[in-house]
Amino acid sequence: MFTGIIEALATLTAVKKDRDNVHFSFTCPFAQELKVDQSLAHNGVCLTVVAVTDNEYTVTAIKETLARTTLGELKVGDRVNVERCLKSDGRFDGHIVQGHVDTTAICESVADEKGSWKFVFTYEVDRGRVTVEKGSICINGVSLTVVDSKENRFSVCIIPYTYEHTNFHLLKPGSRVNLEFDIVGKYVARLLQQEKSS
Repeated sequence: MFTGIIEALATLTAVKKDRDNVHFSFTCPFAQELKVDQSLAHNGVCLTVVAVTDNEYTVTAIKETLARTTLGELKVGDRVNVERCLKSDGRFDGHIVQGHVDTTAICESVADEKGSWKFVFTYEVDRGRVTVEKGSICINGVSLTVVDSKENRFSVCIIPYTYEHTNFHLLKPGSRVNLEFDIVGKYVARLLQQEKSS
């Protein structure tokens, strides 16, 4: 489990295809602290560390993960948001993030709000994919608060620290991002659907 509080940006150093799987190698400030079999979120996608060298580590993504996320679009040199799993004695600063991406979204616009940035995203409507104003959303692994909420569109505002210390400063209109909707909202949507069909 994660909280959506990004620890660092990791840089992709190598991509290796292995049948339907892809092995991604990265460098990041805490690479030497990682261990094989450890969970690490990359742009919100929970992946398992399968190898560690001095300053580099490798994770593997399967076909389902590549199809549902933006990982398959990564190129050597790209930077991703990374977060290690939550410690049992750690502070819960964000919200419950599983690292299971629901879908992707397109950045529709970026507006400089003179001290913050407002990002608007659109996504394909489907069961359980709901946002609410002042509710939580996870974008590329970052825990954020929804500002405006429509059926398939929402916005978030980014403070300077988050803008500079995550890959939000690299996003522009047309950029595709990973979305994980709030787990409580997904369960409520599922229960309501069951009630309607019974």
